[in-house]
Amino acid sequence: MAKKEREIKYSNRDFNDFRTSLIEMAKSYFPDTYNDFSDTSPGMMFIEMAAYVGDVLSFYQDTQLQETFLNYAQDKKNLFNLAYMMGYKPKITGVSEVELTVSCIVPANASDSYNPNWAHAVVVNPNSVITSTDKSNTDFITTAPVDFQFSSSYDPTEVIINSISSGNPAEYTLKKKVKAFSGTVKSSTYEIDSSEKFKTLTVSDTNIVGILDITGSSGDTYYEVPFLGQDTVFVDTTNGGADKGQVPYVLNLRKAPKRFTTRLQSNNDLKVQFGAGTYDSDDSTLLPDPTNVGSGTNQGIKRIDNAWDPSNFTFSRAYGIAPNEDLLVRYITGGGVSANVPANTISTKSGASINLRSNASADNVTFNNLSPAKGGREGDTVTELRENSLRSFNEQGRAVTLQDYTIRSLSLPSKFGSIGKVFVTQDKRTNTNLTDGIVDNNPLALSVYVLAYDNNKNLTTASSTLKQNLKTYLSEWMVLSDSVNIKDAFVVNIGVNYEIIVRPNYTGRNVLLDCNLVLQDYFDISKRNINQTINLAELFVLIDKVKGVQTVQKVEIVNKTTSDGAYSQYGYDIAGATRSSVIYPSYDPCIFEIKYPTLDIKGRITTL
Repeated sequence: MAKKEREIKYSNRDFNDFRTSLIEMAKSYFPDTYNDFSDTSPGMMFIEMAAYVGDVLSFYQDTQLQETFLNYAQDKKNLFNLAYMMGYKPKITGVSEVELTVSCIVPANASDSYNPNWAHAVVVNPNSVITSTDKSNTDFITTAPVDFQFSSSYDPTEVIINSISSGNPAEYTLKKKVKAFSGTVKSSTYEIDSSEKFKTLTVSDTNIVGILDITGSSGDTYYEVPFLGQDTVFVDTTNGGADKGQVPYVLNLRKAPKRFTTRLQSNNDLKVQFGAGTYDSDDSTLLPDPTNVGSGTNQGIKRIDNAWDPSNFTFSRAYGIAPNEDLLVRYITGGGVSANVPANTISTKSGASINLRSNASADNVTFNNLSPAKGGREGDTVTELRENSLRSFNEQGRAVTLQDYTIRSLSLPSKFGSIGKVFVTQDKRTNTNLTDGIVDNNPLALSVYVLAYDNNKNLTTASSTLKQNLKTYLSEWMVLSDSVNIKDAFVVNIGVNYEIIVRPNYTGRNVLLDCNLVLQDYFDISKRNINQTINLAELFVLIDKVKGVQTVQKVEIVNKTTSDGAYSQYGYDIAGATRSSVIYPSYDPCIFEIKYPTLDIKGRITTL
């Protein structure tokens, strides 16, 4: 007798659905065998037990499927793994950030017209630890060196007379600012007897921020990379060129066979993983040649018409050298709400690393935070993990759009040069007079127009070292098929002349001063971009809103140009570039700048 096919439903998801379906199945296929479906019957006991098992299995099946989707996962361990898969590094603690004012007292140099004796100016090394004096005793770590002999628009040195003797300055106070974040430096030593592929170390502590550095017993440094397949890291060297006053460091890419990557775990541990190579088999890239192309294909069969996967031969098989020496791991812990210390409390310098010049003394160096430290908090919540992971996935860690190149260029650290303004466009190359280029033979390449700041925060042409640093920095984020030309934007210096009628009972001088301040704020160079227009109607409205102004008679923009360097050498036809009260920039990207706001903004009071 042939076996009868049963009609089975696969849409049941909970206990009641399973129970109802089992009862209907018994009634349909076993009507003469069992027909007692009361709640107290033994048969119902087995039916409900089977429904219970189905309900439990369905629950775990739904849960496991849910945990594979970032938007619905609840388990923190799964969320951490999904976040790393999307390119985001979760945080288990939030550090507090603060700007520290560093002061250094130096004597006057009588042989140099009583100017500061710069030989006594010290250097505060990065990663110096400054401790707060409040009850939390929170440690703060500086992020950059503080060199009082160096001054730029991004890192100015303020000089103040501290004391006077016999009518001449006797001592000066030098002041600089530096960013710092909360954290305590800790260290652990790991003994490694032999090489092990993808050696993994576990750092167990609370509120781990990350790895500060790893040093082997041989003295070699291991570099942290986002993933082991990345074999280059950014390093900086002191700039000895003519533009060292504007660009103190040169940015370079260095091959780093000794490297590691880190992963924070949901249990607050930090996993540190190294590569799989050995000292006699380093991380050299395998170049394609006839002996290895297609070596990863099935059964070793080679066919000339196959489309080979480049990953078969152009990847690193080692992913870095596996350590075979004892390692000193320095890591940072801290953060949290308690790290948000009040103002004027971060001053204890017992952990500061200070390089002395000449007869300088570390006792003359002081630290203070004029504003409270902010940003300390707990780690990522479940919702933040999801949202940050989605954002990181969209970023892709690559420069793709014009906005990506703009933000990436402005992200160049100031110690490699002060990028003041950036404008990125995709245009045909109209001439061969390029200042620099990553690839300069593509007429459809992206053009990155840049300008730098001088020590007075006036716009100037970027130096060759600054452009080279920017080129090196962008090359790490560029898509291979992209081409970028780095060019100089043009600066057009302007002035503003205006005339107003003052209301009765108002002092004309005070009204003019208020108008000047409004215009200075409007033309503040930090608020203006390359190729930004000037709307004369906006200027009329701004001046008209000043208290005491009755009528704005005239607002005129004039070009300022000289050949002696006082102003930009480039002249511009302001009248010819004005359409419907809007002054447009030139075809070649330029920016309008009022170089001397106190001199080049002039107002006059008139009468009807």
